Amino acid sequence: MAKSIPTDVKNLRYAIVLTLISLVIFGVQDIAVKALVADYSPLQLVMIRFWGIGVFMLFWILRSSNFRATIRSHFPVLQILRSVFLLLDIWFFTAALGYMQTSDLQALFMLYPIAVSLLAVLLLGEKMGVYRWFAVCMGFVGAMIVVRPGFQHVDSSIWLVVGAVVTFAFYTVLTRKVATRDSTKTSMLYLTIVAILLSTAAGIFELEAMSLKAWAAMFLVTVCAISTHLLFTEALKYAPASTLQPLNFLALPIAVLLTYLFFNHVTDVITLCGGAITVVAGLMVWFRETRQAQPK
Repeated sequence: MAKSIPTDVKNLRYAIVLTLISLVIFGVQDIAVKALVADYSPLQLVMIRFWGIGVFMLFWILRSSNFRATIRSHFPVLQILRSVFLLLDIWFFTAALGYMQTSDLQALFMLYPIAVSLLAVLLLGEKMGVYRWFAVCMGFVGAMIVVRPGFQHVDSSIWLVVGAVVTFAFYTVLTRKVATRDSTKTSMLYLTIVAILLSTAAGIFELEAMSLKAWAAMFLVTVCAISTHLLFTEALKYAPASTLQPLNFLALPIAVLLTYLFFNHVTDVITLCGGAITVVAGLMVWFRETRQAQPK
């Protein structure tokens, strides 16, 4: 008779599967955005994306919650700021997709755990030991290998990726702060409202007619964005975020594969090596943070 799998192991496997599926869907979303940004303004695309996501999120949040109770926050200013930073991150990332292949972009974006670690020192008062500083330097070396300054022309789009990394890092650190007292629904409500208002204020001036094919791709982007959120939220019910976090680094090999399948672009060995170094550096930061968070 076969031995039964312990419940916690089943839950962990289920959470891992959900996370992996969400990463693949996220990669497909980037492919669709890259196809769209070749013909339409990033500001318009982000605006339409948040219209679709916003309607769903508002319905999802308010279906079982009171608006007045949910909108109350212990950190209203920080909630607005983190929402602005995430919107800026998506603007930068979308604009960068107009110039770079998704695999190359992801190789650089893997620097975000390093940026988060540095900002946590400045904004949250966390301490940086030799271990973390080594990981930071390692991540910087990996990024330089990807960019290859002095060996090729450094495109200005690199700064869009840097902007995406920095703004996402600010968003992550501020999310840690507000999560100490505000509920997830409160954070999501602020993010939805701020993103809809600001993306519309910027994107409405870039609005132009879209083809039926473009609308279909935009619908796919919206469905992917909602699906990844729901899948990862479901995964967190069965496993802690600290356990699932390392899986996010698989976004790089997924991007490499999807870029080849959809655009027939083969990511060069140097970029892969640089991306691998940034991934290892990010895993080092995660491992150190996990060890420090464990009770002694």
